[in-house]
Amino acid sequence: MATVAPPPLPLSLPFSSSFSSTVISSLPLFPAKHRPRQHHHHNHVFYSNSPTQSLLCYESFDLKRQTLFNSENLYGCSLSSSSSSSPPPQRSEDYDVKGLFDSLRLSVRSGDVELAKAVHASFLKFEEDSYLGNALISAYIKLGLVPEAYKVFMGLSCPDVVSYTALVSGFSKSGREDEAVKLFFRMRNSDLATWNTTISSAVNESMYDKAFELFREMQRIDSLGVDNFTVSTILTACAGSNALAHGQEVHCRAIKCGLEDMLSVSNALIGFYTKCGSVKDVTLLFEKMPVTDIITWTEMITAYMEFGLMDLALETFKKMPERNSISYNALLTGFCKNGEGLMALNLFMSIVKNSLELTDFTLTSVVYACGLLGDSRISEQIHGFVVKSGCGSNACIESALLDMCTRCDRMSDARKMVNRWPVDRDSSIVLTSLICGYARNGQLEEAISLFHYSQSEGTMVLDEVALASVIGLCGRLGFDEMGKQVHCLALKSGLMSELEVGNATVSMYAKCWNMEDAIKVFESMAKRDVVSWNGLIAGLLLHRQGDRALAVWSELEKTRIKPDNITFNLVISAYRHTNSNLVDSCRSLFYSLKTHYDVDPTSDHIASFIGVLGYWGLLEEAEEIISKLPFEPDISVWRALLDSSRIHLNRRIEKRVTKQILSMNPKDPSTFILVSNLYSASGRWHCSEMVREDMRVKGFKKQPGQSWIVHKNKIHSFYARDKSHPQAKDIHSALELLILECLKAGYEPDTSCVLHEVEEHQKKNFLFHHSAKLAATYGILTTKPGKPVRIVKNIVLCGDCHSFFKYVSIVSGRDIFLRDTSGFHCFTRGQCSCKDYW
Repeated sequence: MATVAPPPLPLSLPFSSSFSSTVISSLPLFPAKHRPRQHHHHNHVFYSNSPTQSLLCYESFDLKRQTLFNSENLYGCSLSSSSSSSPPPQRSEDYDVKGLFDSLRLSVRSGDVELAKAVHASFLKFEEDSYLGNALISAYIKLGLVPEAYKVFMGLSCPDVVSYTALVSGFSKSGREDEAVKLFFRMRNSDLATWNTTISSAVNESMYDKAFELFREMQRIDSLGVDNFTVSTILTACAGSNALAHGQEVHCRAIKCGLEDMLSVSNALIGFYTKCGSVKDVTLLFEKMPVTDIITWTEMITAYMEFGLMDLALETFKKMPERNSISYNALLTGFCKNGEGLMALNLFMSIVKNSLELTDFTLTSVVYACGLLGDSRISEQIHGFVVKSGCGSNACIESALLDMCTRCDRMSDARKMVNRWPVDRDSSIVLTSLICGYARNGQLEEAISLFHYSQSEGTMVLDEVALASVIGLCGRLGFDEMGKQVHCLALKSGLMSELEVGNATVSMYAKCWNMEDAIKVFESMAKRDVVSWNGLIAGLLLHRQGDRALAVWSELEKTRIKPDNITFNLVISAYRHTNSNLVDSCRSLFYSLKTHYDVDPTSDHIASFIGVLGYWGLLEEAEEIISKLPFEPDISVWRALLDSSRIHLNRRIEKRVTKQILSMNPKDPSTFILVSNLYSASGRWHCSEMVREDMRVKGFKKQPGQSWIVHKNKIHSFYARDKSHPQAKDIHSALELLILECLKAGYEPDTSCVLHEVEEHQKKNFLFHHSAKLAATYGILTTKPGKPVRIVKNIVLCGDCHSFFKYVSIVSGRDIFLRDTSGFHCFTRGQCSCKDYW
């Protein structure tokens, strides 16, 4: 394997906290030898349709490479023009046959179907030649003419194992897997290489059940054993299907056969335990390996990144005896996977400065990193760099650039990209990305309009990716009716069996106030993964049903599915929403993360645990835990304690936590806003403005508060003091009357929620025209008397609006259902389902 000598790396932790866009703009164009390679699925190690996809396991590359080697040997000749292999020894009448072999090679090299058919015609005139027949089968398969290959096969009086293998491979690659399996079982006494080839074909097509079935059938033949290729292939299938128990059985089989220490098997085991085991499993394997190679080290980087251990991944990278572009891409992908866009950008700068090979995967990853940061200026610089590199027309990279634009508030640029999209390319992906981008940027009506337009024009094919995205959009919007319609489309198209579609549907119903249907969809799913279980638990937490969430967690533990960091974060959070105090159980779970589950607690886990302790009034214990942490806690941990101290009116702890937060350096938009608000709340307006100015300089933008209601299949969206709605005059007049009625009923405006340096009467004016109040008023005006009003808000509801809606539910006789980022609030007869803790 070609390697690149490791250059000196500016990769010491911590990475630079700032990223210079001027440096990006000055990046050189690629020298010819460093231009990105165009990687394609059929002949390279990896290919990604999505920047979030991980690198394929490197044992899969070995698997494909060995499959190709075996296949060419079995076919009796290689049809590659560069091959030195030749047809079988000539007979006296074989001079013309040799010319036919040469013609077949030429037909494959040039893609000349007619030439191959001419050879076929000549082949029929000669006495049957099995070598030429096999070569003809192979040529037809390489040209994509599987039916013609089958005709040749059927014309052979005695097809041999080479004939069978060639056709089995052709059927498998052309999507005719059932025929491939049937044909294979006609070769009951085939050799090990043929079995390996067939099993690997099933694995490459993600047909893991078929692969397991073949493996079991193979073991029933006494004359056959297994080799390192067989074991590596089946371990890849186990990793792909999260089959922990099956993989452990294969591991035992490898030990008994003396194959565990073989390099390809050890690498496959690392990949398997990365997906299905623990970091301890992976580390033990690595430490006892007698021989390692660049694939092994890269697998370890991928593994550590998968478990969120970025420091160990970086340390492993630095210790590598040799590195190549795949090693760098593994590190780059890992940073993106763990949400570290800035670290990914710094690494990319190192790759460019050291003139290392840039692949399309490298560029896709760095584009995704820009999307994580959400910085429009940096995204523009990277966008220009990618276009200058000559890769702007690559479909994979173009899709990533489009997604980046939608995440960096560049919707006009995104729309221009879509308008320039080549007519010969599938437009479904870009339309899906644009629709989701509109929704992400608060342009809700544009998102729905584009979806309906693309459906009516037939420009968007609802495959599993598009369906999952649109269903997810319906959940985000709380658009129950549209969600049901798209669910019906998924059922009619037979795509509800796709895992991502099922997962999206569970989440959609949960977000649309319909938890019971979410549970029904979950229970009807033929297959579930950890995302499925996480989605169900998260939905129950949105409804603040902690006890039911913990019951689901108990069911998950009985399965073979491995919980991930998100699972544990959700389960810990569930203890905030139980009907009785279960802190002891939560404490036990938290402290067993490492000992029982081999999971190192993250800042998110700690913040959730602090939130549980704070909810049940254990503020001193929470503060003590934070003070004893062996590292500097993330700001989310302090924020959890701050929220708890405010709810319990513990001014002493609140003051200490506020001081601590203000001493920290903000790194993301939410932290900037929190620090600015803390300064404003204490009357330090100048400091607040300085923080906001720093935020603007760094390119971060505050997400404006937005609330909306779905009425008659149309989204009606509102911002604070919004007068853009066609019925704005009626809405504002009705809101004034509603406020008067609530004031009479006892409502007292909480002007501490206004974080602007204005007079008291202006603060009240700000409060009275928050987006949620406008949306609620519109809902009351347009829905039938007695019907609940359903509102969705994109940020956390402010304290004053929360108090206001309690009184609205009294004076209007209406239930107000509101979903914000903390979950659902149900205001009924002056009370809220959140018990005033959100």
